[in-house]
Amino acid sequence: MSPAAGRVEVRGLTWRPMGRREPVLLDLDLTLPAGQRVLLVGPSGAGKSTLLRALAGLLLTVDSGDLTGSVHLDGAVPGERPGAVGLVLQEPGSGTVSATIGRDVAFGLENIALPAEEMPPRVARALSLVGLDHLPLDTPTHTLSGGQTQRLALAGSLALQPSLLLLDEPTAMLDDVTAAEVRDAVIASGQGLTTVLVEHRIAPWVDLVDRLVVVGRDGRVRHDGPPDEVLGQHGDALTEDGIWVPGRPAPDPLRVDLAPLTRHPPDADPIVSAGPVHGRPLRVERRRNRLDGSSETVTVLETHESLAVAAGRAIALVGPSGGGKSTWLAATAGLLPPSSGRVVTHDARDVAQVPAEEVAHLLGWVPQWSSSALLTRTVLDEVLLTGRTLGTADEGRARHLLDALGLTHLERADPQTLSGGEQRRLAVAAALAHGPSAVLADEPTVGQDRGTWAAVTGLLMAHRERGGAVVAATHDGDLVRLVDEVRTVTPPPPRETPPRPRAVLSACGPLSLFIAATLPIVAAVLSPGWRVSLVVLGLLALGAVIGLTTLPGTGRGWTVAGRWRGLALRLLPGLVGGLGVGWSTWLLGSRDVEEGLSAALRLLVIVVPSAITLAFIDPDDLADHLGQRLHLPPRPVVAVGAALQRIQSFGAAWTEVGWARRLRGQGVSWRRPRTVIAHLWSSTLGMLLRSLGSAATLAVAMDARGFASAGRRTWAAPAPWRWPDSLVVLAACVPIVVVVLSRIP
Repeated sequence: MSPAAGRVEVRGLTWRPMGRREPVLLDLDLTLPAGQRVLLVGPSGAGKSTLLRALAGLLLTVDSGDLTGSVHLDGAVPGERPGAVGLVLQEPGSGTVSATIGRDVAFGLENIALPAEEMPPRVARALSLVGLDHLPLDTPTHTLSGGQTQRLALAGSLALQPSLLLLDEPTAMLDDVTAAEVRDAVIASGQGLTTVLVEHRIAPWVDLVDRLVVVGRDGRVRHDGPPDEVLGQHGDALTEDGIWVPGRPAPDPLRVDLAPLTRHPPDADPIVSAGPVHGRPLRVERRRNRLDGSSETVTVLETHESLAVAAGRAIALVGPSGGGKSTWLAATAGLLPPSSGRVVTHDARDVAQVPAEEVAHLLGWVPQWSSSALLTRTVLDEVLLTGRTLGTADEGRARHLLDALGLTHLERADPQTLSGGEQRRLAVAAALAHGPSAVLADEPTVGQDRGTWAAVTGLLMAHRERGGAVVAATHDGDLVRLVDEVRTVTPPPPRETPPRPRAVLSACGPLSLFIAATLPIVAAVLSPGWRVSLVVLGLLALGAVIGLTTLPGTGRGWTVAGRWRGLALRLLPGLVGGLGVGWSTWLLGSRDVEEGLSAALRLLVIVVPSAITLAFIDPDDLADHLGQRLHLPPRPVVAVGAALQRIQSFGAAWTEVGWARRLRGQGVSWRRPRTVIAHLWSSTLGMLLRSLGSAATLAVAMDARGFASAGRRTWAAPAPWRWPDSLVVLAACVPIVVVVLSRIP
C-alpha cells in the first residue's frame, strides 16, 4: 500500500431507497485526505450506515433505489481493487462468511491473493488485536456471543490492511474493557490508514480522531472540522439534535403515559424467577454439533444467584462481553432450558411449559438481534401483532408508542428496511404494546441518539411505574443508573474438553465424500429390481458401520452414539419419501407389490449414501477442493460454499422465529391442527424471509472483503487427496459393479 493511498472523494451523493419517499442521503459532498481518521456522527436514522456502504461501493449490492453522484477512492470506484476497503457492518453476525473463526479472518486474504504461507501470521495478529487470540482457530462462528462476533468482523477487516477502513458502531455492544481493546486495535493497526467510523457514544473516540463530520436528519453534512472546534462551536445545537456530546449528562428519560397492564402481576411473589435449586447452580449449556455427528457440550451460563423478576422493579444485567447476560435473559424467557436450576413463574410452573398466550401476557421480549423478532410486513402491524393474538390490540396505543419512539413516519414501511437503531426501537414498542407483566430487553439502547435513548429508557421506566418489571442486559452505564438492582454476570469457569474420537469417514476429504455420495445414483438407475437394490442397501449399511466406526487412535469405543442419532435423523425424510414413492407407484400402477417395492428401494439407494457421507463435508473445505483440485472457477464455488454455510443456519433461523412467535402469543397445540398449520406456514415463511435477508447481508459481507472484484484467488487451506479418499471412492463403485454384474445374463 503506497503512503498516499486512501484518499476519498464524494460528490453530489444522493440515495433514495425503493419504498421511501425522501432520500436518506441528499447531495452530499465529502473529501477525506489519505490517512485521516474521521468520526461520523448524526441522529439515529440519519443515513450514517448508508454512507459507509456508499464509501465501500456496496449500496447497490443488494439494495434497490435511486442513486446519483459519485464516490472515488484514490481516483477509482471503490471495490475495483480487492481488499482496498474494509467494512465492519452494524449488526453482529452479519459479517460472518465462514464456519470457523480462522477461515473467516482468512477469507479476505484469499480474495486479495495473499500467498497461503503468509496468511497464518496475518490471521493470528488480527485476532490478537481484537482480543480473540485465546480461541482456537476452529471455533465455530455460530457459537460466539454478539460482542465476540463484532470483534471477529473487525479482525477480518484489519487482516486485509486496507486503504480505507469503515467501522459501523464497532464497540456498541462491548463492555468497557473490551471496547477499549478494540479502540486500541483500531489505532494500533490503523496508523496512516484512512478510517471512517460511526458511533453514537463518541466521548472515547474524540481524542483519537482527526475530524468530526456531522450528518443531519436530511442526509446532508451539517458540520465538519476538528472535533474540538465542531463540539466547541456547535455543542448546544448538537446536543439538542441528539448527538452524545462529551461532557453533557444523559437526558432525562422521556415521560410517557402507558396504558395499564393487561394482567396485574402478583405483589408478593416474583413474576418469574431463574436460579439454583437444591444447591445446584443455574446452568445453561449449549451443544456444538460437529460434522461427524458427535457433539460437545459447552457451559455458557453458570450462577449460584437467583434472578427474581418482580413487579415494579428494574434490573440490569452487566458484565463482560460473552459472559452470559443474553443467555440468562433467554433462559428467563423459557427459550433456553437449563441443565440444572429452575426457571418458574410465580405459581411454580416451568416457564417453558406455560402456554404461549399466557407467556405473552407475562413477558415482552427485545432480542439482541432486533431483526430476528420481526414477523410482519409493516411497522404498525409489528407493534399490533401480539395484541391482536391476545385480543387486546389498540391502534391508538400502538401509534402513541411509535410517536414516542420517532417511528410514526415509518408505520407503513417494511420493518426489514429500517436502520439498526430503528429496528431496535420497533422491538421495544412491540414488547410493550400489549402490556405484559415483565419486559426482558437485550441491549435495548444500542444504536440510539440522545433523543431516541430518552424515549427508549422513558418507555422502560414507564413500564416499571405502571407496575411492570424490567430486566435489561446492557453495557450502557446511563441506563444502569436508572435501575433498582444491578447483577454482574461473569463467564463460567473454563473446563477442559477431552479429545473427541473421530469417525473413519472424517479421514476423507470433502471431494471424495461428495463423489461417494453421488456414485450410487448410477446403481439406483441401473438396478433391475428390488432384490438387487436390497443387496446394494446392505452394502451401504456395511459402509455406514465401517465409516461411522471410531478411527483407531482417536478415542475409546468402537463408535459414538451421536453419529447414529444424526444418521437416523438424516435418513428419516428419505424413508418417508421412499414409502410415499412406493405407495404411489403401487396405487397408480398395476398394483404390483414388487414394482412398488423396487421404486421405494431405488429411492433409498439414492438417499442413503448422502445421509452417510454429506454430514462429514464442510462447505468451506468442499469449495477449497472444487477450486483447487477440479480447477473450477473460484467465485462460483466459494459462493456456493458460503451459501451452504448459511443453509446450515436454517435451523437457528427456524428456532429464532419460533421463539419470537411463542413470546408473541402464537403457540402450537397438537390438539388444534390449525395452530400447527399456522405455525409451520409462518415459521417457514419467516425462515425464508430471514434467509433472503441473510443472503443479502452475506453478499455485502463477502463483497466488503474483496470477493466481488477478486480476480486471481489463493486458498488458505490446502486440498490434498490421500489414500483414504481413493479408498472411499473405490468403495462407492462397488454397488455399481454389483448392479452391472446382476444384469449380465
